Amino acid sequence: MSLRRDVRRGLRIGRAEFVRSIRGYTSETRRVVGLLLLLLFFGGSLLFSLPAVYVAGRSAQSVTEIPLFGLVATAVPVVLTLLATFRTLERIGRVEHESLVLTTVPPRAVVIGLITAEIARIALWFGLPIAVVAATFTAGLGAPSLLLTTTVVVVPLACCTTVWGYAAGVAALRGFKRLPGVRRVLKVVGFVAMAAFVLVSQAFGRLLGDGSLPVDTLAATLTFGPLTDYLALAFVGTPLARPFSAAAVATFAAIAALTPLGLVVATRQASALWFTDRAPGGDRGSAASAKADGSAGGFSTPKPLAGTNGGNVAWGLLVRGVRHPQQFTHLVMLVFFLGPLGTTIVQSSADGLGPILAASEAGLGTYLAGATFGLNPVGDDRPQFPMLLLTATAPRTLVRGRVLAGVLLGAPVAAALPLVTVALGTSPLSAVGFALVGVCMCLAAATFSVGIGAAYPIYEEREFWGATTVVPSTLVLMAFMFVVGPGTVIGLVATWFGVTGHLAPTPLLAAGVGLYLLVTVGVSYGSYRYAIRRYRTYTFD
Repeated sequence: MSLRRDVRRGLRIGRAEFVRSIRGYTSETRRVVGLLLLLLFFGGSLLFSLPAVYVAGRSAQSVTEIPLFGLVATAVPVVLTLLATFRTLERIGRVEHESLVLTTVPPRAVVIGLITAEIARIALWFGLPIAVVAATFTAGLGAPSLLLTTTVVVVPLACCTTVWGYAAGVAALRGFKRLPGVRRVLKVVGFVAMAAFVLVSQAFGRLLGDGSLPVDTLAATLTFGPLTDYLALAFVGTPLARPFSAAAVATFAAIAALTPLGLVVATRQASALWFTDRAPGGDRGSAASAKADGSAGGFSTPKPLAGTNGGNVAWGLLVRGVRHPQQFTHLVMLVFFLGPLGTTIVQSSADGLGPILAASEAGLGTYLAGATFGLNPVGDDRPQFPMLLLTATAPRTLVRGRVLAGVLLGAPVAAALPLVTVALGTSPLSAVGFALVGVCMCLAAATFSVGIGAAYPIYEEREFWGATTVVPSTLVLMAFMFVVGPGTVIGLVATWFGVTGHLAPTPLLAAGVGLYLLVTVGVSYGSYRYAIRRYRTYTFD
């Protein structure tokens, strides 16, 4: 089959995949609202940075005067390759309806289509913000041709890195199929690595802003000269243009040669993955055998919970969470808020370290109690609804089981960890106060989450590292964090002032505490009752 025909078919497949992605983004109102919120959140940060970009364009006299240009030029291909690898592991390692597609067109056309669609998606999500920054810098520099030359330089680099990232991701999937145990280990390692990367990057940004980081030394150490020279070609025809260097020409030649070579490697890897039977000892077989071997003892409810139906439901949710941890992927959002907090803890004094840790752990337990099992109750239970709603178990019991499961997971964190901080200097009264308030907040967060989650259920499954799961709506998660987060902070701050004796009992204080408790209890109980009503009035399409 000729390359031209495969490219033509691949472009059609890529266009269809990209259009389907756009339709998926805009298919429902809640997804559109979620995208608008993300645009408002990240777009606001981008708008605040544009004046500095414009000033940098006005004042730049050479490429070397652009802040961290060499470091960014080195990081761009690395980030694009890792992004393409991760996306291949998560989503595009296989084509949907492969039995039909692979008997219609050659594998090379399918690979070209998947990579083309992924490049278009990357251009949509990352290209538009980069284009806005480039346009602002161009306006300050006064050289309109910069947008065209930047596109000419960046597009070949993006194609090369995406092709090789796809090849690396498919190779990893082949390895996972041969060694299924490695997949489970890497899921944990990948999550920890991603969390560590977010925390380190946020700490890096803070240290960079404080000026306490040796930026020049770090940039000189990590900068790769040939990539810097190649990306500097984007300034051809502008006042910042540099003479052509042999390294830049060699880098361009290498990119032009590696792209088709990567396509050949990716096609062979994908063909070997798609046309090879699954190993008999894969995750599904091992999971099924594990369930068959240990179903009797693994699911038996402990005595403290076995006395009530709600306790049995809670234990079932906890067991399912251990067996299928991918359902907690949405908890990664917490990492973005732990970065500044972690830096604050590290920089705190010895006297304040214990109380700050105690309050943080109480807040962490509160978040886990609500975010683990309560943000999508109807969506999680929908596959079992025909059985659940026809049993004698009341909807109240099902909702209560979810609340109890969240409390059982979050309360030990909110109660035990603050008590441990006594060894770090926290007074026993403060530790006990934070623990008690943390447990109460866990109950409030768990009852609130089932209501907001039932109001906005998500039923669609998505594949994450080879496992299919249903995750809560981003809109629900953000609403939960914006409501529970400030409420938790107010409660913990009030607890701190109360146990340290800084609050004198006055009628105004009593009114404020009473109003806070009334709102917290009222909203949480109302959400709990709403979730029960949603279960009772649920209808099948």
